[in-house]
Amino acid sequence: MAPKRPNGAGAFPKAVESPAPKTPDPSELYAALDLGTNSCRMLIAQPKGSQFHVVDSFSKSVQLGAGLEKTGRLSRGSMRRTIQALRICQQKLKRHRVKHMRLVATEACRRAHNAKDFIKQVRRETGLQLEIIPPEEEARLAVISCAPLVSTKTEQLLVVDIGGGSTELVWIDLSRVDRIERPKAIMRMHHGLQNIDSLFPTARVVDWISVPLGVATLRDQFNDVEDDAARFALMSWFFEENLAEFAPYKDEQPREGFQIVGTSGTVTTVAASHLGLRRYDRTKVDGLRMTSEQIDTVINSYLRLGPAGRRKDPRIGQDRHALIMSGSAILQALLRCWPTDRLSVADRGLREGLLYAQMSADGVLEDGPF
Repeated sequence: MAPKRPNGAGAFPKAVESPAPKTPDPSELYAALDLGTNSCRMLIAQPKGSQFHVVDSFSKSVQLGAGLEKTGRLSRGSMRRTIQALRICQQKLKRHRVKHMRLVATEACRRAHNAKDFIKQVRRETGLQLEIIPPEEEARLAVISCAPLVSTKTEQLLVVDIGGGSTELVWIDLSRVDRIERPKAIMRMHHGLQNIDSLFPTARVVDWISVPLGVATLRDQFNDVEDDAARFALMSWFFEENLAEFAPYKDEQPREGFQIVGTSGTVTTVAASHLGLRRYDRTKVDGLRMTSEQIDTVINSYLRLGPAGRRKDPRIGQDRHALIMSGSAILQALLRCWPTDRLSVADRGLREGLLYAQMSADGVLEDGPF
């Protein structure tokens, strides 16, 4: 979540200095670190009402999964880059004296034969204890992070988290939950994706799937296809083929009452391109709704640009240009299956879900534990 601007900032004459911000109490701070196939990202935050306020953050493309498709192992170079990034995270955690934290690794570490050795090396060289979480927990945490974006009019919800090495989809039925309670019912899913008896209105999970294809792994599978348009079409078709086991795949959904929430760098980049942002602005992107037609227009503009044009496009950025077409192929496949005029863009994901889950379990959010 974006840091909140202090009340009254900029309201005084220049000659008057604003007081220094109050240093947060370390006992109130929580940290969440997400080490994925492509990126290492961390948030440090403190509870504030029913939300949280970000105190510090870190994000870097480390390409931990580079070469994993061919060798089944994390390479020395990718491990070295990642450990350098984790050292910076460790310094931030130490500086803020954070006591409550969850530091998790996902698909690349789930798949790599040498992942356990890497985790030990990280502990030895940085003092950080990484936890490799299963796909179900990754999916659940992504869903929790998106709860504030769920409309009270939504009866059928599809949450899509496009990662570097995998894509998680969770289909949720909210039709039996009172409208005003629907976002809160999503937050209560910290128990897991299994349907449980509860005194509160509950969100029912129809089905969920973790497809072992993300922006990096899908790109690597079709690296040998030289033609840009052909490679994009093949990636999109291949991803859709991997959805065949997902229960709601064949069911036609009415647009009324159906919402897709997409969380990933791909979705936020497409949204920024749609808005024509030369400089990324989270406040304009997070929560934006886009139609299938608007998304197709952006993706077609990427195809017209070609690899060289995408590399120079400031809306895409240097860290994203090599991955934007594989991510767009996944997004287009999803919209072929479930065309919608209610796709919500989420600039949030696993880190936010980790923070919400920790704070909810400790009962430090204003609404109490969900």
